[in-house]
Amino acid sequence: MKTNAFVVGLCLTAGLASAAEVAPDVASAAADREAVAVTVYNDDLALVKERRRVELPAGLARLSLREVAAQLRPETALLRAAAGQPITLVEQNFDFDVLTPQKLLEKYVGKEVTVIRSHPTTGEERRETAVVLSDHMGSVLRFPDRIETGVPGRLAFENVPATLRDRPTLSVLLETTGGSQSLELSYLTSGMTWKADYVANLATDGQSLDLNGWVTLTNKSGAAFDDATLQLVAGTVNRARAPAARAMQRAAVAGAVAAAPLPTEEPLMDYHLYSFERPTSIAHNQTKQLALLSASAVPVRREYLLAGSDWYYRDRRDAIGQKQKPGVFLEFDNRGGSLGKPLPGGVVRVYARDSKGAAQFVGEDRIEHTAKSEKVRLRLGEAFDVTAERTQVAFRRIADKVTESAWRIELRNAKDDAVTVKVQEPIPGDWEILQETQPHSKESARFASWEITVPASGSATLEYTARVKW
Repeated sequence: MKTNAFVVGLCLTAGLASAAEVAPDVASAAADREAVAVTVYNDDLALVKERRRVELPAGLARLSLREVAAQLRPETALLRAAAGQPITLVEQNFDFDVLTPQKLLEKYVGKEVTVIRSHPTTGEERRETAVVLSDHMGSVLRFPDRIETGVPGRLAFENVPATLRDRPTLSVLLETTGGSQSLELSYLTSGMTWKADYVANLATDGQSLDLNGWVTLTNKSGAAFDDATLQLVAGTVNRARAPAARAMQRAAVAGAVAAAPLPTEEPLMDYHLYSFERPTSIAHNQTKQLALLSASAVPVRREYLLAGSDWYYRDRRDAIGQKQKPGVFLEFDNRGGSLGKPLPGGVVRVYARDSKGAAQFVGEDRIEHTAKSEKVRLRLGEAFDVTAERTQVAFRRIADKVTESAWRIELRNAKDDAVTVKVQEPIPGDWEILQETQPHSKESARFASWEITVPASGSATLEYTARVKW
């Protein structure tokens, strides 16, 4: 019985293979698309969902879906009937070998080609047949009486192998009832990425800024998508290396509705989904920008930060440094007005206006994904007119692992306005401040900080003594 079942199985398999060979081939190109939607993730991944109208014969047929992404992951492809009678999938192949002279020569290794050469003076053409022995690092051809390397003329090929396509093609063997049918294809592909870029324009008084966000989308997937519904997912999606997670194929992609200048945002599991209601065309090898957000008159805070180092307190020191530069930071809260929604990670470029009103670039910084109501903090650079000089004025070792050190920090301000400098000291071990000219704040077990006001065109001095136990 087992032998009979095995034989029957072989017969069925052979019959199916034979039927597949004679099944009519139906080609479907991008022109057959009725709708297309693309969801792009942060980490070189996109979900493509498209609907095509195809005329299918009844019975077994091979459907060649052309102009899919060249970096399509075939194990994630899913084809189904969008409406009407269901289809039965039998076999699926992804032909990603795109037709090129090199690929064509590679497929003809071990086969005959025709070599066409022209006489250098008369122009008369001479034809010879040769067998391609190798195409690795150049061609090797065997003629009836010799072997030649390189291509000694033009090569003529009998035909194009079925596995070579002029475009990336997903080939599906299926059974249908025939007729015009709407089919939905979804798959994951690499080669598509997006990132957020922001432009912040500071007001003249430096107390507020206008923030504009842009999505920079790059498509190197090997396919173009015209009039596509676009969605973006902010966050890091876990991806199993093998096999790929098919759950993502079921992600819903909304259809196009009335146009809107900015995308809508909604939570998606532990990520955030941005939907652009206006369809957009995404060409292959294209980088394009789309408006993400626009916020005006966002209150902003400026901070000058002079940060120390914990190694200052471990031993006796000579001069730590003259004309140390405090860092310049801008802060604003992601709340109120047109803000108060998740900000995808990206680079924020800050501009300020000069005396003639022209915008000048004053620094940039990268932000991570920022939830609503959280603080956005940007480091723009180092102050030019605000400097510091740090001096260790005393040091003594009380015990083997106990030291005391006294410090003087002189802050100078060459600006026409008073500034406040935050002095932040990371002090190692168990520490206490024994003496200080201004009260400190203990930000954490590691940091002591002081807020020092430095008058216009003037200076201010901070002195303190710290005891450290290791």
